[in-house]
This record gives sequence, C-alpha cells and structure tokens, in this order.
Amino acid sequence: MAAGPFGPLNDLLALGQGGGQTPTTVPLQKPAAPPMDAVPPATNCASGAKPQPSVDGRVPAGSATDGLWCNVTLLSHQGTSGGFKVYRYVDGAGHECAYYDTALLFPANAFNLNSQGVGVAVLDMSDPRKPVQTDTLTTPPMLSPHESLNLNTKRGLLAAVNGNPASEPGMVSIFDVSKDCRHPVEDYTGLIARLGHESGFSEDGKTFYATATAYNNIAAIDVTDPKTPHVVWLGNEYSHGMQLSNDGNRAYIADPIQHSMAIFDTSEVQARKPDPQVKEISRTTWDRASIPQNAIPFSENGHPYVLEFDEYNQSTLQEGKDPDLVGAGRIIDIADEKKPVIVSNLRLQINQPAEHKQYGGDPGADGSTNGGAQGYAAHYCNIPTRVDPKLVACSFIASGLRLFDISDLAHPREVGYFVAPTQARFENGGDASDFSMSMPAFVPERHEIWFTDGTSGFYALHVADQAWPTAKSGTLGVKTKHKAKKHAKKKHRRKRHKSHTRAQHDPAFVG
Repeated sequence: MAAGPFGPLNDLLALGQGGGQTPTTVPLQKPAAPPMDAVPPATNCASGAKPQPSVDGRVPAGSATDGLWCNVTLLSHQGTSGGFKVYRYVDGAGHECAYYDTALLFPANAFNLNSQGVGVAVLDMSDPRKPVQTDTLTTPPMLSPHESLNLNTKRGLLAAVNGNPASEPGMVSIFDVSKDCRHPVEDYTGLIARLGHESGFSEDGKTFYATATAYNNIAAIDVTDPKTPHVVWLGNEYSHGMQLSNDGNRAYIADPIQHSMAIFDTSEVQARKPDPQVKEISRTTWDRASIPQNAIPFSENGHPYVLEFDEYNQSTLQEGKDPDLVGAGRIIDIADEKKPVIVSNLRLQINQPAEHKQYGGDPGADGSTNGGAQGYAAHYCNIPTRVDPKLVACSFIASGLRLFDISDLAHPREVGYFVAPTQARFENGGDASDFSMSMPAFVPERHEIWFTDGTSGFYALHVADQAWPTAKSGTLGVKTKHKAKKHAKKKHRRKRHKSHTRAQHDPAFVG
C-alpha cells in the first residue's frame, strides 16, 4: 500500500487500535557485582591543561567560567544550544559532516533569545577547526526529535521520531545523506509509529525502531525503501534507548520503568517473518539503578559485552527515593545472555553518595530547577568502535564530557575531560552550569571527539595522544604479547642462570 503524508492506512489503524505483541516476561535478576567505587581520576594532564579544582567531576561555582580541560583541546565551537545526539558521517564523495539536534526541549529554544535556531544542524566538517553550517532540518520530527535522532552509516540514512520528555505522536522523518551529506534529502515524513521519544537502528539500515520510553510501546519500521516505510512489528514493552546486535537478531533495551537492561530476541523481525514474535531473554538490574538510558553492545577479543549507562538519580522518577544515588555507567558481560554479569562501573567521585550530597549546592547539581534533570550524573556514552574499543566518552551533565580508558575492562580509569565554559542560560534555569547531555561522536583517525553542550552548542575536540588508548598502550596487542612472552622467557633463563651460578658460590642462597 502506498504511503501518504501520514503513512499507509494500515499503519494508521495500528496507531488507533493500540495493539501489538506483549512478550512473555522473565524474572528480574540482580547478579553479584564489583564494588561501586569511582574510577581513578585523570591526573596526568598534558601541558596547557586547566584541571578541575575539587573532587573528580565537581565543578564549583565560578571555576569553569572559561571551561576546564585535561588532555583535551578545543578545535572549534559552533552554535548556541545543543540537544542529545551528535553524529559524524563521510559520504561516498568524501564529504565529512556532523549532525546534531539543537534543542533539549522544543519549543523552549525557539523562544530563547540566546538561541540561533531550531531543528537538526548540518555541518560541513572538511576543516574541523572551521565548521560550516550548510543546512538545517526542520520537519516536525527534526524540530523535536528529543533523543531519537539516529544515523545508519551503512546506508546513509538519518532518521528521527517526534518526541519530548514523555512521548509524542510518532511522526517519523527519514533523510538520505549518502550522496551529499552537507545537504540531506528528505525521503519521508509521516505519522507511522504510535509514539516517540528515543529510537534504535539495525546495523543493516533496514529497520528503524521508534521507542516511547514512558509508555510500553515500540514500533519496528521497515525502511528498506525509505520513501515508503511500513510497520512490521508493534511491541508492548518499555524502552528508553535501544541498540541492535550487528546481525539485528538481538535488541539491548534500557528500561526506565523497571530500572533494568533487557535482552530481546528480535530475529523474527529481522528476518521479516509474518506476524513476527519477539522473545525476552533476560532482564538485569544493579545497585543504585536510576533511569537506564541506553545499552551499546561491543566485543573484546571476541567476547561479548554491553556498555550500559543511566541518567539522573533515583529520585527523578521514584518518589521518596534517595537523590544521592546516581546510576552512572557499567560494563556488562553477556557471554551467557540469560545471566549477564556486571564487570565494572564507570563512576566519578562526585557520583558517590557522600560527595554528591556534600556538593549538592553547586550550580546545576541537584537538578531541582529542572524537574529532577541535570545534576552530577551521567546521560549518554559512546564508543568509537564495537570491536575492541579502548575508549569511552560520556556526557556527565554538570560534569561535562568525560573520557575513560577501558583497555582493562575490569579496571576502567578516567583519562581526560572537557567542561564547556559555564553560562547562565534558559536551558539550565539560569544556574551557570554545564548541561552536557549529548551522545558524543568520534573521529578515531584524528583523535577527535564531537559533542554538544545544551547551553552553548557544538564542540570539536582533539584528545591528546597520551589519553587515546591503543592496543599497545592499553592492553597488549598480539605482536606485543608475543614479544613480551619471549622477553619473559629470556628473563627467566637469565634469572635461572644467575641463581644457579650464585648457588654454586653461596650455599645459603635460595633462588
């Protein structure tokens, strides 16, 4: 059936009927986990740094008027406001582009005298020191995507579903950026999902998932032909952000209502079976779980893991809960996907209950002026690759952008940070604090990270070589391991020889 401006008739009927599959649930589990200690802070800052003046992650009033940074230098700054997602894309002609949503809450930024625009900004990044805005996407879903802006790099499709802090009617926009990323071409805009807030995109670029977050509602949309998308599955499940496995057969779902991460079998949706059924495989929670934001699968030496991160604190959506219990992030071993195991935590010292309570009077720290939002807490994280990543970049809201070396997955450590110059703006309630909420993007070959701050816009940053871990500088590479083994054998033979020689002349010596 052909799609009209509001989608095919059958999709509109699905919207009105509110049907869909309700997968059978499995018991919630809470596996044993390592202590929720803060990671070692970044202290070995390159020259020219402006280090933080207090415990790791804290930004006292007036300390970051010009920003704070360690092992990160500013390449460029563009715009005056930022939202939740930043993407990098290189098209077939070699053009390099950045995309970011400009609104934390539409239409508030439209009426903000400090804002320079609305919609999704398109930047030509051929010179990362001089970004040039070449376009602005202003279809309804791009004006108010909330956290749903998503990019599939394999097919060059940029998509979003209308959203707000709760959920909005699921109008979806799809743009083709593959031919000239500087000027996206609209393929489709229509009311096709039921509700919107966040999203997921299969790696093959053929399925866009619209998630409603506050409502148990997921829509899987076939975008094989992005000009005529259609719904292939409706599910009655709560999902904040979601990520798909490389083959599309698994969904890793951050559930904000049950404060957990769920793994679903989505193979029937991926295979486009008639009346596909999704199966819940496991559901895991942890201490201090707040609002799970997203969960990104990756592998280390072929072993499967998930990087999961929470936003805000336990009191945000749970009346009477402790506002000093911050979820932050964690690495989860999913080799046994029915029994995931938490390997380590990604936490700053300011995320610990005592420090969080002690410094709750800092600008933007308690979030009380923003309905429980903001504060010293995590929001979005990202990795540069799904295969053997060594670096994690996270927006920690009032603490700014934070970088973690995960070369040793069991013992992550902070290696750098960037706190944008703090400003009193409409978005942060005039509190002169950072409002770093976006999922960062990476340019690994140049050691760059791009992200946005809600009160000041887009930043392109260069990470110092000493802070960008590699296989050799972090965990040992294959060749390095081989050399290390040979060196250890030689050292052992030399030690044995010395011990044997000394024992010949010193009967009291014990080797």
